[in-house]
Amino acid sequence: MKQASIVVVTGVSSGIGRATAELFANQGHRVFGTVRKLATATALSGVELIEMDVTDDRSVRTGIQRILERSGRIDILVNNAGVSLIGSVEETSIQEATALFDTNLLGTVRTIQAVLPQMRRQGSGRIVNLSSVVGFLPAPYMGFYAASKHAVEGLSETLDHEVRQFGIRVSLVEPAYTRTQLDANSPHAAQRIPAYDTQHDQLAQSISRSIATSPGPERVAQTILKAAFGSWRLHHTPPGIASFLNKARRFLPASLLDSLIRKSAGLA
Repeated sequence: MKQASIVVVTGVSSGIGRATAELFANQGHRVFGTVRKLATATALSGVELIEMDVTDDRSVRTGIQRILERSGRIDILVNNAGVSLIGSVEETSIQEATALFDTNLLGTVRTIQAVLPQMRRQGSGRIVNLSSVVGFLPAPYMGFYAASKHAVEGLSETLDHEVRQFGIRVSLVEPAYTRTQLDANSPHAAQRIPAYDTQHDQLAQSISRSIATSPGPERVAQTILKAAFGSWRLHHTPPGIASFLNKARRFLPASLLDSLIRKSAGLA
C-alpha cells in the first residue's frame, strides 16, 4: 500500500500504541487512535482521537462507526490496547483473570468484529494484533497475561485462514520487554501467598533490570509498520531480545530453553 491509508490504532494514550500512531501519521497516513476517556487524553499531532473502551461492546461499535463516518473505510487495524498482571496462578483471583482476558483477548475480538464487515465490503485490509514473546514462551508469575497472549496467537492464526478469502490478512507482533508504563507499572495480584514471596520478589527485580535496559516503544512501532504494509508474514518479532527468544524457542533443546527462562526470571 503506497498511497495514504486509513489506520486505526487502539490504546494510544501511551507506550507502544502512542509511538505507533505517531509513526503512521508521520508516514502520511490518516490515523485514528482510540482512548478510553477523550476528556483526559493528551493530544497527539496528526492523530484523530476517538473515545472507545475495548471492554465495552457498545463503545467499540460506536467508536468504529464514528471512524467510518469520517473516513469511509479502514485499511489497517492495529489491536494494541492491553493490560498486564504479575502474580502466581494460585494468587490470581478469577475476577482479576477475567478482567485481563476481557481487555487482552475479548477487547481484540470486539474491535475485529466491528471492523471486519467494512474490510469485507472493500475487499482488503490488514489486521495487526499485539502479542508478546510470552505468547509463545512461558512467563513465570505472569501466567494469565501469558495465557491471554497465547489466546491472541491462536485467534490470529485461525482468523487469517478465515478472512484471506476477502483480501484481508492478519499478523502478530511479538515484542519483549519495552520501556513503557505498561511494563514498568504492571499491577500485582491483590492476594499474596507468603510461600511465593521469595521468587515473586526475585522476578520483580529481574523485570526492573530488564526494563531499564530495554529499547523504547519506537522499535516495536517500526515492526508494526512493517507488519501493516510489508509483504505478509504471520509472526513478527522486533530486533533484539524478542528475535533472539523466537530463534531460541525454535532451535534450542527444551531443557536448555527452560533453564534460560528461569535464569532470566531470576528463578535459577
